[in-house]
Formats: sequence, C-alpha cells, structure tokens
Amino acid sequence: MVNKRVRCPYCASLRTKKKGKQGSRQRYGCSDCRKRFQLKRTNTKSAQRLWNAYAREKQTLKELANKYGKSHVWVRKRLDSVEIPIAISEPRETVIITDTTFWGRRYGVLVFRSWTLRQNIWWGEVETEKVAHYHYARKILEGRGWTFTAAVVDGRRGLANVFKDIPVQVCQFHQLQTVTKYLTRRPKTDAGKALRTLALTLTESDEVTFTNALVNYERKWQNFLQEKTIILGLKRPQYTHKNVRSALRSLKTNLVNLFTYQRYPLLNIPNTTNSIDGYFAGLKKKVAQHHGLRRDRRYKVISELLNRS
Repeated sequence: MVNKRVRCPYCASLRTKKKGKQGSRQRYGCSDCRKRFQLKRTNTKSAQRLWNAYAREKQTLKELANKYGKSHVWVRKRLDSVEIPIAISEPRETVIITDTTFWGRRYGVLVFRSWTLRQNIWWGEVETEKVAHYHYARKILEGRGWTFTAAVVDGRRGLANVFKDIPVQVCQFHQLQTVTKYLTRRPKTDAGKALRTLALTLTESDEVTFTNALVNYERKWQNFLQEKTIILGLKRPQYTHKNVRSALRSLKTNLVNLFTYQRYPLLNIPNTTNSIDGYFAGLKKKVAQHHGLRRDRRYKVISELLNRS
C-alpha cells in the first residue's frame, strides 16, 4: 500500500513525513523548510448545505450566522470556499432562446437557453448588450458540438443576423412592448389607436391576415403618416407623427420574423421569449435578497441559480 503524498503548504515540497498526532489530527513535517503543519479540515457537505440555504433558499448572512451561532465573517468564508460544478449537458440539436438581463446600467448576464431541454446551456457577464456578444456565445456552443435548429430573440436591431442561417422568431411580446413604447397604452390620435388595436391581435393572428391588415392600415392612414411640420431652424420639414411612423416601421421591419413559428410547425418554436424572461424574474428576486454583493460573489450566486435551471 502506497502512502498518500502530502505537499507542504509553505514551500510546496513533497518531502514530508508524519510527525505524530495532535488530538485527532495528523501532523506533518517538511524536510526542506523544516516547518510542521496540519492539513486543513474541510467539511464540503456542510459548506454545500450552507451555500444552498444562501443561494437557493434566500437566507441572508445574518440569518445563517444566527442559525449556526457563528459570525458573518465565518459564514462568508465558508460560502467563498464552495466551488460550483457546472452541469454540462450532452450537445445536441435544439431550439435556442437567448436574451440579456441587467442589474443596473453596467452589469448584465447574457443567457442561451435550450427550449428543447428547458435548460440554460451558456451564460456570461456583459456590461452592455451588443450583437457581438451573441456571435461569441454561439461560436462557443457550436464549438462544443451544439446545433441550433431555430432561434427566438427579443427583436434587438441586428440580432436576427446572428442566426441568419436558421429560422428566427422575433418575440411577439417584445414587439408589443416596442409598439407601446412609441404609442403608449392610450394613444391620443385615431391612427395611433388603430395601430395599437392592430398590434394587440398579433398573438392571435396568422401571417397572411396580419400582413393584409397592416397593408390596409397603411393605405387608410397614408395621408396622416405623410404629414409634415415646418420647424424654425431646420432646413427640411419634419414628419408630424414620428411615434406612429416608428411603431409602424418596427412592425414592418420585424414582420418577416414574427410568424416563423407558424411556418415551421415541426420545429416546435415558441412565439415569445417568456421561457427565459420568466426565469429572469425569479432570478432577480433571489439575487435581490443579497443586496450589496461584490461583483464576483454576485456572479457566483447567479451562476448557481442558472446552473440548476
């Protein structure tokens, strides 16, 4: 039987020998630096239970310190010692849902979620939401062997081009949010009211019906949409109803990808990103319980929650 080789914590030498016991713990001596030491006693199971209570059950440092009769510093050190094993699924074909959520203005997490597996398969920290980040994430996953049969995105400008070689579905809920951003929930003009009423039929309509309705709307309100106003100081007249025009342009631009799920019924593509958006809502509630976290510790909690989706 070969004795387990113990490395010296002071000089990293393997020339160590047993030097008797102190209590129930074995002591060692280093032949190089002549120092004596004991191996640190670790209890990974208790640390993991502590971590689960902190990250998943939303117990705070103060609550855990009172529960175990320790200081918050002791609890923090135990939590920092826990390593999170990443659950890696076997690469396969999948419909992907992707989106980014933010905590404040300069910290966000980009997530790729498999609609087929109902599991998050990749995530990473970002400071701003850029199309390049989605290109990067896709390249990583495809390098691991994943194959995307379709993608569901939130309609951000240029994002559909990341997946231009596969069917892309723009989230209909995000499209309605964009229309509401321009028109508000209570438009003042008749044209705005008519366009919002049309947009609200999006989830219950089909591509042909909605396209025809959009063409009829534009024909009916053509003169209204073309109205211009002369503004002092500007050389050219400006469109009077910019918000209505912007809402209409958004619908026309994304129309090609708003009904992809109907054109490919065998792929079982969802028409919204609700699967990941709803997950973000629960994620933020749990992270908010631990306010004031340092960035690396916050990401560790986020990774724990995303990893066990």
